Amino acid sequence: MGADHAHGTRVRTSRRAVVATLAVLVPLALATLAALVWLWPEGRQEAAQQHAGFERLTGTVTAVVLEPCPEDAPEAPRPDPATCGKASVMLDDGKTVTMALPSAPGSQRFAAGDAVVLLHHAEAEPGTPAYQLSDHDRTSPLWLLGVAFTLAVIAFGRWRGLTALAGLGITFVLLLTFVIPGILEGKPPMLVAIAGAAAIMLTVLYLTHGFTAATSMAVLGTLASLTLTGVLSYLVIGFARLNGVTDDSAFTLGMSLSIDTQGLLLASIIIGALGVLDDVTVTQAVTVAELAAANPSYGFRRLYRAGSRVGRAHIASVINTIILAYAGASLPLLLLFSVGEQPLGEVLTTPVITQEIARSVVGTLGLIAAVPITTALAALVSSRRDPHEHDEPPGDPHDHPPAPGHAPPPSRARHRRAADQSASALPPTRSLRRARS
Repeated sequence: MGADHAHGTRVRTSRRAVVATLAVLVPLALATLAALVWLWPEGRQEAAQQHAGFERLTGTVTAVVLEPCPEDAPEAPRPDPATCGKASVMLDDGKTVTMALPSAPGSQRFAAGDAVVLLHHAEAEPGTPAYQLSDHDRTSPLWLLGVAFTLAVIAFGRWRGLTALAGLGITFVLLLTFVIPGILEGKPPMLVAIAGAAAIMLTVLYLTHGFTAATSMAVLGTLASLTLTGVLSYLVIGFARLNGVTDDSAFTLGMSLSIDTQGLLLASIIIGALGVLDDVTVTQAVTVAELAAANPSYGFRRLYRAGSRVGRAHIASVINTIILAYAGASLPLLLLFSVGEQPLGEVLTTPVITQEIARSVVGTLGLIAAVPITTALAALVSSRRDPHEHDEPPGDPHDHPPAPGHAPPPSRARHRRAADQSASALPPTRSLRRARS
């Protein structure tokens, strides 16, 4: 956390700032570690999955025989003719099984040569098929996409790209081994989300951007903004009377696993906000550090103002990104509302739309707060002078031409050069006497 920020520019940091930063970060890291140990899942959900009775198998479709679709009720939707029939699948162990194609509305199409996933019910009742064709096996496409993504990140980011990939891996590990299993075990979703978000923030930011002053200010800015986001989320969820049940998934979790769906909603807002907050805070911290390195004469006020201008432009684009991301994720739902021709007021007050609006507003408020907080912290540790000291006006005398009829005031550097030149022009004896005096 000493002198360099993420891009290697030298930025001097006072000892007092380092001590104050460590006084906040060290207790935060210890509290996060204690929360991880206390809330770490015990693995009880794995035992429940083993008694589900289904086994996941993979294989390859060898043949598909289409048949006429059965006649259903006139008002029932007609299935796709390409989904009515039977398929023969060779499992990975060499066994060949035959089963009916999924023919429900919206079912996928299968053809010979497709890699597929099957579900095997070992204790199926008589008359019930033991094998069910579930889905396409997307393992190979996902591996190709992952390799392409990894190569692109490393080619552009080089060593920093490798650290970013390592941080991404840590994020996935914490989500899959701590956050999701902990919530499934019945741990408080809000506490699990806070502990997981803090662990991800501390680990990934320092791993990706290094143990520098700029990274530490980004961590502190993220922590403050995330705390504000959590408080606002708690207040908004209670004020709008949202219970987190807006789809079949949330309803099933609340009924079968006794999960606090309102806490689950709060946890999703916190984790989702973290993904955007670290981008904004790191950008602000690094921007201020670069400004301080490029302009050593800048004090706290000028660094804060310059960094805030960059932050306002960043926030303006991020807000649009958030709205478009939510609109893209909820596009099928928006289409259903459009087909139903409901009035806009009724659409906006439905639980699912109200929940997304609350999520967007709270996340945006957290982002807006992240800019001044992080910029102020970064300017405080990057400025060479006291933050209460009056900065020089933007128009320095030596930066602009003098007014007509007035000679420009000499700068300190010009005084030094003149003194050095006059000293070198003196005879050796007089130069030595002057240097001693």
